[in-house]
Amino acid sequence: MDATLQAELIAFCGIETEFNDAWGNATTVSEPHQLQLLAAQGFDIDDDETARLQLLERQLDFWQQPLQAVSVQRVDEPLQLLLQVTFEQANMELAFTLTTEDGAKQLFNLTPVEGELVQVVVLDEVEYHQYQHTLPQPLAAGYHQLSLNDTAFTQKLIITPGQCFVPQNFSSQKQWGIALQLYGLRSERNWGIGDFTDLSNTVHYLAGVGADFIGLNPIHALYPAMPESASPYSPSSRRWLNVSYIDVTAMPGFALCARTQSLVSAPAFMQQLAQQRDKDFVDYSGVMQLKLPVMKSLYQWFAEQKGSNNKALTTAFKQFKADGGASLQQLALYDALHAYLYQQDSMHWGWPNWPKEYQDPQSDAVRAFAAKHQAELDFYCYLQFIAQQQLANVQQVAKDAGMLLGLYRDLAVGVSEASTEIWGNPDLYCRDASVGAPPDPLGPAGQNWGLPPMYPYQLYKQGYQPIIDLLRANMQHAGALRIDHVMALLRLWWVPKTAENAGGGAYVYYPIMDLLGILALESQRNQAVIIGEDLGTVPDGIRELLAAYNVYSYRVFFFETAADGGYISPLHYPVQAMATLTTHDLPTLIGFWHCEDLRLGKELGLYKDEAQLQGLYAQRHANKQRILDSLHGHQSLPGDYSRSAENLGMDQTLNYAMQRHLAATSSQLLCLQLEDALQMTQPVNIPGTSNEYPNWRRKLSEPIEQWSQNHDIRQLFSQISKQRKAVN
Repeated sequence: MDATLQAELIAFCGIETEFNDAWGNATTVSEPHQLQLLAAQGFDIDDDETARLQLLERQLDFWQQPLQAVSVQRVDEPLQLLLQVTFEQANMELAFTLTTEDGAKQLFNLTPVEGELVQVVVLDEVEYHQYQHTLPQPLAAGYHQLSLNDTAFTQKLIITPGQCFVPQNFSSQKQWGIALQLYGLRSERNWGIGDFTDLSNTVHYLAGVGADFIGLNPIHALYPAMPESASPYSPSSRRWLNVSYIDVTAMPGFALCARTQSLVSAPAFMQQLAQQRDKDFVDYSGVMQLKLPVMKSLYQWFAEQKGSNNKALTTAFKQFKADGGASLQQLALYDALHAYLYQQDSMHWGWPNWPKEYQDPQSDAVRAFAAKHQAELDFYCYLQFIAQQQLANVQQVAKDAGMLLGLYRDLAVGVSEASTEIWGNPDLYCRDASVGAPPDPLGPAGQNWGLPPMYPYQLYKQGYQPIIDLLRANMQHAGALRIDHVMALLRLWWVPKTAENAGGGAYVYYPIMDLLGILALESQRNQAVIIGEDLGTVPDGIRELLAAYNVYSYRVFFFETAADGGYISPLHYPVQAMATLTTHDLPTLIGFWHCEDLRLGKELGLYKDEAQLQGLYAQRHANKQRILDSLHGHQSLPGDYSRSAENLGMDQTLNYAMQRHLAATSSQLLCLQLEDALQMTQPVNIPGTSNEYPNWRRKLSEPIEQWSQNHDIRQLFSQISKQRKAVN
């Protein structure tokens, strides 16, 4: 390809060809990888003339719009309007209508040439000018609309507060909480998977020992028809909830419906229920085989009650469907159609593999299916309604119990290719590439997460509405939101499907200032604290920018080391951060200390050779000694406790000492893992694996009825609460 053309295409697509890797080394994206990425974005890399025409078409699509599709501006800065016109139109007076979010209208006229000339381009022999005007009227934070009168051109005008929400007097007290995998909660009453009632009971217990929040795995909608697709980070829809978390026994009518009681009291059902509770790993298929028939029976009960005893419930459900709009109906349609097709053929794992007539949600075949199966669609809407109600109840329990934040939710970085999100909005996603990460210490060969990325320009053309909807939905019934891989606001590592490995990609840039502005607006409106998972390869200046927007950093103890390899004192952690010992992608404390992750990695073939594995063992031994040195240096361990990591096993004293050690952190937020309090060994997830290890299935080792009565655990949590208060 012509070098000049290639450079133009690279710049237009926002592809970064040079970056500093996780070790600080300057890295250049090879030319073949650049071309693969251009091909993934739809350019014909084998025909320069065709590629030029494709570029021109996309450039004209932008420049032929007098008003930009969306503009994000700060409430504390002068209001700017960018106009794009041809040279001949520059002296024409244009009439505009500004409609504020509350419906008020303002009319005004502007002549483009009277503004500041910002840019001039010539495309297809036509000269285009871009002029900037400062508008005198201030606007309140919110979503407004600007229209060019007598035309179809409009602009979504988003005015943002410039900073994310922070509760009043937040900094006068240091907060702490527990992270858990909701599916992994065990109880003597659940149906083989943790549910919203288990969560409510856990909230009640933790509030009683002084915790301020509970951090959840992503609880996004997965695939009811295909329960084994269980990764919370590869969802079907990030706007809706995973219905397997519904407590069926708390659904309306459970005790009143004779048909339902007959189902759940059958000896075979009760035997299967006991088996599911006893399993150490969640059997998603087995759980849904128990839950779905009972859920359908209870929906049928609800449908039969309409207009009689359940007026309030019927009204609430009707309002829920109206508020959910097209997105809710699409999810219900997808789930119903998926169940219908997957039952016929297990190769129909997702819409890309469905019969052609069902691959477009607007097709005649899909419309006919929806019309014929309306009750089935309504059933899936009802499940979302119940899930939202039960989640809202948990957050209310948390607030009533005195938790400052309550639930702390997690927003995954993307959706799987088979998702309803991509089925319903295919133009937004690049299906010829996947999101991942370049080589770093966690993944020396790079990572490919199998999640198609959004096209930045398509996101802009859609007025950022998909992002607005995502943020708004995930801040519901939560006091805080973790943005998984927060660097996605700036750039994502795109791996073309044609690349030989995950390292054969490049960063593609996104409009970070616009996305941060929207994040701030939704955070303020929903009163949700924002935590950005800023691990991995982080460019200079980004953490400072995020901090300026009140986005809290995410600091993992194992990674917080000084230049000499020693561990940074918790007192030296940044205040505007959440500190944590470990995460769902790392081993538990015992697993780390006993090198269980390295043993598992060897079993699963994750290391290229024995030399690499031995190097990791040597590094681990050195790290353990430095941790021990740091704990003793801060008097976090008894004076007579061993000072040598050689042959030292992890016991409760060391385990709890590490947790109390980090409790002294200067960081505003501290998050500990429930499995570490229970002294568990096995990890939640092993990055880089799929079927080799039962990721996202491992349950806690004890039910809540047991561990909540454990004196040592209660004492640990009470000590941590006391320490957090003392840090001030």
